[in-house]
Amino acid sequence: MIKDSSNIHLDTEQHSIKKSVILHLLPGLLILLFYIMTAPFIIRLGLPSMFALQLAILFILIPFELGYLFYQGKKEKGRFSLKEIVLYREPIPIWQYFILVPVFLGWSTICFLIISPPIENYLIKTLFSWLPNWFFLDDFVKNIALYSKSALILTWVLGLVVQGIGAIVEELYFRGYLMPRISRLKVWAPLINILLFSLYHLDSLWQTPARILALLPVIYAVWWKRNIYLVIAWHFIVNIVGMILMIPLIFG
Repeated sequence: MIKDSSNIHLDTEQHSIKKSVILHLLPGLLILLFYIMTAPFIIRLGLPSMFALQLAILFILIPFELGYLFYQGKKEKGRFSLKEIVLYREPIPIWQYFILVPVFLGWSTICFLIISPPIENYLIKTLFSWLPNWFFLDDFVKNIALYSKSALILTWVLGLVVQGIGAIVEELYFRGYLMPRISRLKVWAPLINILLFSLYHLDSLWQTPARILALLPVIYAVWWKRNIYLVIAWHFIVNIVGMILMIPLIFG
């Protein structure tokens, strides 16, 4: 029987649509501003623009999103704690992780590697062609020979660390905190969360369709099971595998 996740945490504060939109998109705006301001300087230092984006995760994403959660813990519970702030933490049988997470990984692989590329190329050519080349990952790949080995290794190591931590923090913030606070919207809550989370990636809006498609099954599973650990595992693996796939480029 499907549980009614909308009736869980009825005593949890519900955010207005306006507040929810702001809390979803504000960190993305701050990340974008940091990226725009630091990337030209980073490039002049002989580092790829990707390094600036990793710094944005380190200095903006993680402190803002995790800091906001701890601030709410202090404000509501009188202590810097995530207990009763980050919700959807109900346990599920271990075997469900070994079934569901690989299914989500398989689906997201199809979305990002098969469905997404032609859509991304079209959007970049039609809507985002005015952006500087360093905004796009393809430019980094095409010009990788321009960077020193030490610059590439530094970028990769930093990326490996912050991509893993950033994935966990994002899920605590977006799925553990924000999504339960629009649970009154019932079955629409996960969809709104997915849409806003996809738009939060202001540095890569051309990937929005792929993100939405990739996130649909895993986020609805989180909502249904009331378990954020499913998406934490999925997101962490996706980010780390993405960095691992760069090893031939970096160390080749």
